[in-house]
Amino acid sequence: MVFRSFYPRQPLGQLRHEMDRLLSGFFAQPPGSWLAGGREQPAVNVWDTQDALKVELEAPGVKKDQVDISVVGGELSLRVERPEVEQEGVTYHRRERPVGTFTRVLRLPADVDAGKVQAELAGGVLTITLPKAESAKPRKIKVKAVS
Repeated sequence: MVFRSFYPRQPLGQLRHEMDRLLSGFFAQPPGSWLAGGREQPAVNVWDTQDALKVELEAPGVKKDQVDISVVGGELSLRVERPEVEQEGVTYHRRERPVGTFTRVLRLPADVDAGKVQAELAGGVLTITLPKAESAKPRKIKVKAVS
């Protein structure tokens, strides 16, 4: 084994660097799984407006019939299935886009009206709008003066 001199005056630092390099591929996820690329799940953004909760999920290459969304209680369940495409006569040199089934459950920070939930899939981004229930919307309370 040849040790490079990244840490000429720090032999333990050099040893650590070489061990990290040696073991870096040992715990790698299989190529093409949802776990590849250093993330366990596709990125999700959740934010709150006055009238609704919004959720965005990265889903490149996914079609609308491959997405299942449900709201039960205070949770949003997302299920995305991206089947593996079989291509004859093709040799992959790199394959990082995940295939298979991904499921995620998000706890919602407010009560929503499940009957009015809407979802759009455009440009590889799934956007879900969850209108807040009337009980979750802010309301102004009048103060009475007592004499």
